[in-house]
Amino acid sequence: MDLDSIECVSSSDGLDEDEIHLHHTLHPYSQSHHHPELSASKPRYGNNNSAVNGGPTATAPATNVHELLECPVCTNSMYPPIHQCHNGHTLCSTCKTRVHNRCPTCRQELGDIRCLALEKVAESLELPCKYYSLGCTEIFPYYSKLKHEGLCNYRPYSCPYAGSECSAVGDIPFLVAHLRDDHKVDMHTGCTFNHRYVKSNPREVENATWMLTVFHCFGQYFCLHFEAFQLGMAPVYMAFLRFMGDENDARTYSYSLEVGGYGRKLIWEGTPRSIRDSHRKVRDSHDGLIIQRNMALFFSGGDRKELKLRVTGRIWKEQNPDAGVCIPNLCS
Repeated sequence: MDLDSIECVSSSDGLDEDEIHLHHTLHPYSQSHHHPELSASKPRYGNNNSAVNGGPTATAPATNVHELLECPVCTNSMYPPIHQCHNGHTLCSTCKTRVHNRCPTCRQELGDIRCLALEKVAESLELPCKYYSLGCTEIFPYYSKLKHEGLCNYRPYSCPYAGSECSAVGDIPFLVAHLRDDHKVDMHTGCTFNHRYVKSNPREVENATWMLTVFHCFGQYFCLHFEAFQLGMAPVYMAFLRFMGDENDARTYSYSLEVGGYGRKLIWEGTPRSIRDSHRKVRDSHDGLIIQRNMALFFSGGDRKELKLRVTGRIWKEQNPDAGVCIPNLCS
């Protein structure tokens, strides 16, 4: 996203208000912006608190066993069926089609030979989670390990920044610093907010996003999103909050958003979604404050040729959060 097209200034009316201008149509989500400094070939991790504080650690799997079960093509761990050529070289079933049935090591035809011995070896193994260096101490049978790692609470988070294809991953402290230093997002302390979103020629906006805002309160971080997109045939604006942490922790908080003017008001109350859920997933579930464009222009007043929405809100901690709360598009 073109950061030069956005200006954040303090208001002059004495209110605690931030005004965010969007002067140019921003790129649709189908167009990604490349950040050279964020496109490293390996994921970047932040400091692990448990490691720094002398927290629990686990032993890494033995290198030679791990290498035996590593596909030479994709370097991922292999699961049945594990294939081998006549010379004993192995590879995973996914990559077998990618190499056109030719062994990537000796170039011999692969055929349909299963490496049953290696599959049995894998079945007998118990290995630590691959996130052991980040604090996970769990040990799993080889064939259960992959399922756990997809849900492990210690797995790194993806960057929550919207409007670009950012590949940065890490723990929450790392991502907070990354958002501040690399994406230059607005950082605020406090549980209430008062923003004004401004756009000239709002009828030209299709898919667009305004600058992300991060709030620090209750010792946690929250991301406030605001954007324009097409909902069916109708152009709408949407604001929603995401929690920088896991879903179970997100459910212990609630937030409200309010927008209005000229005797009319819209209010939204909900639970922030975890950044484990992608920005697009939350947006497409319509889990937030949605404002039809005509209503947004009515709230803006004047000749309706400029968008000028004041969005206020607050975040609070629930005393007895409902563990059974249903999240749109997640519960049937």
